[in-house]
Amino acid sequence: MTSPAATAAHPNRLAHETSPYLLQHKDNPVDWWPWGPPALAEARRTNKPILLSVGYAACHWCHVMAHESFEDPATAAVMNELFVNIKVDREERPDIDQIYMAALHHLGEQGGWPLTMFLTPSGEPIWGGSYFPNTARYGRPAFVDVLREIARLFREEPQKIELNRATLMARLTAAARPAGTAVIGIAELDNAARQLGGLIDPVNGGTRGAPKFPQAALFELLWRGGLRTGEARYFAAVEITLDHICEGGIYDHLGGGFARYSVDERWLIPHFEKMLYDNAQLLELLAIAHRRTGKPLYHERARETVAWLKREMTTGEGAFSASLDADSEGEEGKFYVWSYDEVIGALGVEDGEFFARHYDVTPGGNFEGRNILNRLKPQPRVEEDETRLAALRAKLLAVRDRRVRPGLDDKVLADWNGLMIAALANASLMLDEPPWLAMAERAFGFIARAMTRGDRLGHSWRDGQLKFPGLASDFAAMIRAALALHEATGRQDYLDQALAWQHALDRDYANSLIGTYYLTAADAEGLVIRPAATTDEATPNHNAVAAQNLIRLAILAGDNRWREQADRLIAAIAPLATENLYMHMALFNAVDLRLRAAEIVVTGEGPPAQALIAAARALPPLDRIVLHARSVDALPPSHPARAKINAATAASAFICVGERCSLPVADPADVSPAIDAMRHA
Repeated sequence: MTSPAATAAHPNRLAHETSPYLLQHKDNPVDWWPWGPPALAEARRTNKPILLSVGYAACHWCHVMAHESFEDPATAAVMNELFVNIKVDREERPDIDQIYMAALHHLGEQGGWPLTMFLTPSGEPIWGGSYFPNTARYGRPAFVDVLREIARLFREEPQKIELNRATLMARLTAAARPAGTAVIGIAELDNAARQLGGLIDPVNGGTRGAPKFPQAALFELLWRGGLRTGEARYFAAVEITLDHICEGGIYDHLGGGFARYSVDERWLIPHFEKMLYDNAQLLELLAIAHRRTGKPLYHERARETVAWLKREMTTGEGAFSASLDADSEGEEGKFYVWSYDEVIGALGVEDGEFFARHYDVTPGGNFEGRNILNRLKPQPRVEEDETRLAALRAKLLAVRDRRVRPGLDDKVLADWNGLMIAALANASLMLDEPPWLAMAERAFGFIARAMTRGDRLGHSWRDGQLKFPGLASDFAAMIRAALALHEATGRQDYLDQALAWQHALDRDYANSLIGTYYLTAADAEGLVIRPAATTDEATPNHNAVAAQNLIRLAILAGDNRWREQADRLIAAIAPLATENLYMHMALFNAVDLRLRAAEIVVTGEGPPAQALIAAARALPPLDRIVLHARSVDALPPSHPARAKINAATAASAFICVGERCSLPVADPADVSPAIDAMRHA
């Protein structure tokens, strides 16, 4: 039900949207439109500039600006008089966000959300910023003053508007063009690891200074550097980061799951929102690190995070929700922090003081007079104490569950779900957690069934409504998920689905001139330019994910044309990547897979073959691809293992690196040593 203000002369059109973020604004007195042809047609009809506001449900400063300005009738009246106002959920429409965030960067602004952009009636960017206060302060103009000045320029000085428009559109168009040529080989990968390794905080982990983000692509790049060179410093940089993330306040020690980032350099004070994509990437990284180190902490945090995912983030259909808000009762972090007296009251004096000593809970607090639970202070871990603490955490979690909960954004995003499905599938094998694989398969089944039309994916699903067509990021992540499930289970239908989606991605999203992928489909409507960024954000760029998929498809589908396609894609982006390494880390990780992948070909049937396959699947997926070739016909004619498989008389594994394959391996315990031997031959 809309408010009286929304049904007056300026109706708010968000009430019928499915995005929880858009629905948060359905009762604003602002005449909001969702993005689409009707909104753009209204701007052209009235010849009004567009005010575009982009945010997401878990965004704290989006809530602040909404409360100060969008809920204020006086501010809304100015917006309605001077602009056609469009509200966008960046998680539902990352294509729109990418276009206008790039425009803001070209204006020399740092960016962030809420994203506030002013557009021509045709949707071309003029000027913008992020959060604007309702009243002028700290050198920032009042939002209403900004509104009036932009509208005045649009009416009285159109030449200035045109100059900004033309300049921004030229820069956006130029950014989509390929540069010259460049080569990324082993030497370049090693140099990248050296450069990026120098950014790591040697005391707290993560990049130096604050804020600190859990940058999974960076940690993966360093880990690959360690695998490639044998240099322990790369592993150490990742481990010190994971140790602090797992023990810091960025981790929810009661409920599981990681917050989006830490505002301080110690990982103590989180920005409390929890995003599906961060937890997916960290889950897989924890499993990879545990395989090498055996640290119980990593397995424990992975297990707790999956428990949180199952308890709080899984929809009735088995897919995964997008995010949990940072705020509850109008206050950031209120749901998660504790006073000393609350802990003592919930646990009793003896248990409360015991818990407080271990979790940094004091009467004075460690965060604005309250306490963020953490275990950053070094303490010996005694099994008896840990058992006692686990029971006390469960008691506090039960108390916390009675609080007003942060908002849940329960829309299902295909790309973020793809990241989590692959993480669950891979982590289930590395950590021997079969139920996680079942969770992954159920989520995959829902998306393949409910979020597709023919061979095409949608992007966002909620309340029975699908936002269609999907994005290249949806295809890339879900193809990756399908391939992870195929390697984990051996099921042919997962490989068939990956191939069908890859063909659709090539048909509807490919830039045929250079071999990369646009973010949006060829038939997507209402965009001033077709976004084609190659840079990573909080998630790896879809081109980098697609490159890894193509490399795996070449082996799993037995068709070298996929590898050639991967090489073309990588070559097209390489010039941009070498100029801006930090924003292309996922592409460097794809190149590492291309150059170092160990193909583990298992032949034969029965328990001996299954034991070899299980040993291969349990290895980290960073640089291994597992193929069960029951007969020589499963391999392409040029495959170097064909002759060896023909000669095999029993179940065997052959390790192929480059154009060379090992002698047959019959003992599962010898699979990993055989990989090392082939790489160093």
